[in-house]
Amino acid sequence: MPYRWTEAPDEKILTLWPHQSMTPEGFVWFIGATAVMLTMPLLAVLGSAVTWVLLAFFLAAIWGVWRAIMVNRRHRSLHEVLTFGRESLHLSHVPHDGPHLDWQANPYWVTVKLRRDGPVENYLTLSGSGREVELGAFLTPDERLALYDELNRLIRAE
Repeated sequence: MPYRWTEAPDEKILTLWPHQSMTPEGFVWFIGATAVMLTMPLLAVLGSAVTWVLLAFFLAAIWGVWRAIMVNRRHRSLHEVLTFGRESLHLSHVPHDGPHLDWQANPYWVTVKLRRDGPVENYLTLSGSGREVELGAFLTPDERLALYDELNRLIRAE
């Protein structure tokens, strides 16, 4: 699951992040394999002027793949932190760029809602302090469902 609970004195902290399927080692292997596969056709024209023309296109293709993966990695750096204390529930949405978005409410008055007919399947929201905020927009429907159960259990226990 792309979220983790940690316990601190007098509070529980939930950190959520988007699923990241490519590890740094996987990135190295992918770029390396792409480079090898793209340079294979160069063997047929090695030593001619065509080699340099094809090499320029292959380098541009490898650079384009590398750049696209780096941009995607930066976009996946967003995360959300939900801090659950006795007196306060604080949600902080940290995008990859732009300002942090914060929401705070008294946990006694907070309700967790899961709407199956929302904008996405299993739309998970927190309501309190006169506002409703989405939680885990980047999670899968099954992950939002599991998180809904955990949050309901936690709020009822406090």
